[in-house]
Amino acid sequence: MLRRIRLLAAALLLGFTAVPVQAQQPAGAQAPTPSELAFGVISTESTTSLRTQWEPFFADMSKAIGVPVKGFYATDYAGIIEGMRFNKVQLAWYGNASAIQAVDRADGEVFMQKVFGDGTLGYNSVLIVPKDSPIKSLDDLLKSPGKYTFGNGDPNSTSGFLIPSYYVWAKNNIDIRKHFTRTVSGSHEINLLAVANKQVDVATCNTEDMTKIQRNHPDKVAAVREIWRSPIIPADPIVWRKDLDPALKAKIAKFFTDYGAAPGTLGDEQKKILVGINVQRFVASTDAQLLPVRQVALFKDRTKIEQDEALNADEKAKKIAEIDAKLRELDKKVAELSAKKG
Repeated sequence: MLRRIRLLAAALLLGFTAVPVQAQQPAGAQAPTPSELAFGVISTESTTSLRTQWEPFFADMSKAIGVPVKGFYATDYAGIIEGMRFNKVQLAWYGNASAIQAVDRADGEVFMQKVFGDGTLGYNSVLIVPKDSPIKSLDDLLKSPGKYTFGNGDPNSTSGFLIPSYYVWAKNNIDIRKHFTRTVSGSHEINLLAVANKQVDVATCNTEDMTKIQRNHPDKVAAVREIWRSPIIPADPIVWRKDLDPALKAKIAKFFTDYGAAPGTLGDEQKKILVGINVQRFVASTDAQLLPVRQVALFKDRTKIEQDEALNADEKAKKIAEIDAKLRELDKKVAELSAKKG
């Protein structure tokens, strides 16, 4: 297990690199060039704010690829995943955990990764409390069962749910249903505002969204304090449906990699748009970016099985063996990728 954790940490630190409904295509089949593309964006902030930030980007993308691009704004990751599954969404900005669902269930494929404004290829999950909270550290929280309320993230969120579920709760054998007096779920912005307004005692968020929320709610960000930070999480992937026309894919990929690099006034205008969505630039990526998060998800599943008293010993051993086999395969892939990076 320690070896897996070391491999996971190494891989994470490397930073791996409204639309008409169409008939769902068989997996692997190529769809005709659409008359319009829908780009899914999760509503971590208000839809109005997201439209202001994203519509200029979509307008430039439409001109560059010769196909209109419209924003598809959903209140949760599941809405975008299902939209991609049924070809209502052809491209989307996901977190790593939701991208796994898109790749496994919605014929998606990672093709780009964002680079943050500071040039980094990753971000961190955090736990936050009110600035004047008596909770001074993660240890304070872990030692206080039945005392506090908790704002959890969307179940499909990497930083809001999956990463803290593994690094904070699973590794410390904490069942949040028993540890907290009340648990609610919300977006990163909702969680931060709930903590700032003292509606919950502690909540998940992430460093990327705290930077974005700072622009609209600096007083609220100033009213919270971080008590835990995760290892680095690979920056958000951009996913397209595998069955998009190859020629269109080439145009889309070129648009992403070239955006913000144009000389003169045009480049300056593009850079301003990128700043609005908290991106410095985009770099090519693949499904391999998701490997570390897949490991974390499997570790979480393994812990649940180990703690499931309803399973008999044989069933438990069988399920754990199946997960261990998957983990060994992921270990091998991560090790191979780390060797190539080194």
